[in-house]
Amino acid sequence: MSEFNTTALRELAEQQTRFTPPARRQTQVAAALKLLGEIESGKQYPYQYVCFRLTDYRSEAYPDLLIVGEALKHDLELFARRVEKSVPPLPIEQAIEPMLTLEEVSKRFNVSTKTISRWRVKGLTSRRVKVNGRSQLGFPRIAVEKFVNEHPALVAKGAKFSHLSEDEKDGILQQARELRDVGMTLTEVSKKVAVKLGRSPEAIRYTIKNFDRVHPDDALFPAVGGPLSATAKEQIVIAMNAREKAKLTGDTVEDTVTTIAKQFGRTRSSMYRVVNEVRAKVLVRTSVDYIHNADFDNPEKEAEMLADMPGKAEFEAKRVGKVAPKDVPPQMMHLYEWPLLSKDQEQHVFRKMNFLKHKLHKLQESLDPTKARVQDLVLVENLKEGIKECRDLLISCNQRLVYAQAKMKLASGESIDDLVSDGNLSLMRAVEKFDYGRGFKFSTYATWAIMKNFARSIPDSKTHKQRYMTGHDELFEAKADVRTDEQEVLATADAAKSRVTKLLQHLDARTREVIRMRTGLDGSQEMTLEQIGQHFGITKERVRQINVRGMKQLREWAAKENVEAL
Repeated sequence: MSEFNTTALRELAEQQTRFTPPARRQTQVAAALKLLGEIESGKQYPYQYVCFRLTDYRSEAYPDLLIVGEALKHDLELFARRVEKSVPPLPIEQAIEPMLTLEEVSKRFNVSTKTISRWRVKGLTSRRVKVNGRSQLGFPRIAVEKFVNEHPALVAKGAKFSHLSEDEKDGILQQARELRDVGMTLTEVSKKVAVKLGRSPEAIRYTIKNFDRVHPDDALFPAVGGPLSATAKEQIVIAMNAREKAKLTGDTVEDTVTTIAKQFGRTRSSMYRVVNEVRAKVLVRTSVDYIHNADFDNPEKEAEMLADMPGKAEFEAKRVGKVAPKDVPPQMMHLYEWPLLSKDQEQHVFRKMNFLKHKLHKLQESLDPTKARVQDLVLVENLKEGIKECRDLLISCNQRLVYAQAKMKLASGESIDDLVSDGNLSLMRAVEKFDYGRGFKFSTYATWAIMKNFARSIPDSKTHKQRYMTGHDELFEAKADVRTDEQEVLATADAAKSRVTKLLQHLDARTREVIRMRTGLDGSQEMTLEQIGQHFGITKERVRQINVRGMKQLREWAAKENVEAL
């Protein structure tokens, strides 16, 4: 409150402090305090009216000036302070009428000095006097008695909220400690204790805060200051990320954030700042890999690079009307949902994707995590979303290239889905590494990338399968040599099946049937333990025990009879 909001009132205060007699200035202070109690924040007041109320003089200056109530309150209080300080203090012994000091009025009505300050705004007359060489406020006895008669309810209310005794303070602290232990905050405790004791929440809060200041080691609500630790910040972020669950419990996001703020003894706004800081640190640590182009540093080309790709309307029309050929297998129908990109379209999308990465990289370099703003993080999310859209478009439009290469490398007995999955990873890496500025088609680069990956991954996959082969096939089915003819394969299989059937005769009927169902020896599909248990009316654990015992017996008979298949 060091400067006026209104120039007119500042000039008026300067005029009064320089040219008005001291006695008159004291009257103006009282007039300013009285007017201050009448002002409403939402209204506007003409300056000439304010000037008249303060000086009893109708000024012709600033005839059109209207002052908003809130600004006028500020200026009136500042006016009263400035003018009052300019009044030379009168020795209390020289006062014509009996005067009471501030301490005497406070003791007489058992109220605080803050309460007396509020009474001054309500009309309690005062002036500056000198007591024992010190300047302080004095109150004419007649003025005090008049105020008491005119405001009995106000005085009674002030007396009700009197100074607290030591016993009352101890009681307040005891109740506050109990309420704190059940999870209440300082504000909640102050309100609850105030209702119980018939005191003001401000008095309760002041009592608790004063105790905490004098006894920091035994404070009820110790001050939480200083920077948060990295662990605390991570915990806050985890809690804030889970705030969406509040929708399921019926709480609002604001309630959830408030709860987290209470838990860490911080404000709600500080919770959001911590989240922004952690998100910004993650962004700074995450490297952005992209293909740079000289056009990225030319601001004049930014709009062109961020524009929609050429022929987008025709591309979308083709996509809507795209129909797969009739001879395409069902599992490949989705490959024809996306049309192929032309060379110009492809170049534009690659340039746009890398330019967005360039902007993200520049933002990383300029971002200070401790000062991260919401606007910066929103910009980051928008850039990431734009990069993802470009990447997804390029991958979707080149899926058929992966299938074409997978079909060429597909060997007998292998699944094309495994090859396609492996090829898609190569396609994704190729999208990130392709240098569109050289003028080549992406399909040329991607084809070589996929072929190179297949040349490495397919032999590795075969070696892995041969080394870690598992299952029941090795026990109960003949392994045909692919170098022999078909008749030899069939004969070998029949011989193996005959030997296995002979071994099964050594088992009891139920064990034999369990093994047949479990391994599918009779040509049917293998059954699970649960399905077999339902068939026999036993638990799946019992089925497992029977199967293990039967397999052990088969191995023992096979060893005795020297059966190679086992």
